[in-house]
Amino acid sequence: MINELISNIKEVCMEEGIDEPDIYTEFGKYTVGESGAIIFSVLEQKQQNDSELWYLIDNSLMNTIPDAWSIFEKFILLPVNKWHNEYSRVSIGGISCDHSDYYNSEDLNQEIFLPTYDSEKEEPLYLGFFHTGAYQDAISGYGGIKHCLIPSPKSVIIDRDDKGNIVDRLYRDEQTVEQMLKILGY
Repeated sequence: MINELISNIKEVCMEEGIDEPDIYTEFGKYTVGESGAIIFSVLEQKQQNDSELWYLIDNSLMNTIPDAWSIFEKFILLPVNKWHNEYSRVSIGGISCDHSDYYNSEDLNQEIFLPTYDSEKEEPLYLGFFHTGAYQDAISGYGGIKHCLIPSPKSVIIDRDDKGNIVDRLYRDEQTVEQMLKILGY
């Protein structure tokens, strides 16, 4: 991809008789996007009216995937479990007190269909936002004060061992209330 871009720029500069520019760029979204994912559990289902089913997740979308909220970045959204259940159109909301803490499918020009389930009888539904790369974590920061005092979630690294087996390890625990209060000077 880089060779194609540079050769096109060089060709146009040569045709137009101008000096080639110094190029500064960053292709993180295309090179490391697949390295990150954020997994939420659905805490509660709410029927807003006859046509709106809301899934409320266990963190804030504004805190954990700020690009979806601020610049309407689309991420791959998939259920992690309950794939065989019936699907329904849903909206996804975070737990903060902010009215903007939702995954805005209308601004993203898409509808979201996810598995339905009985929250009284079954394990939670887990939702994954994939291809978040390192940016969402870097933008939202770890260990600082979060919007509505919602703590940073735990971070897990998933890798392969020497034999090719998938292994995981806890990289960072969820931020505690005590850590947040200390940052605030209490």
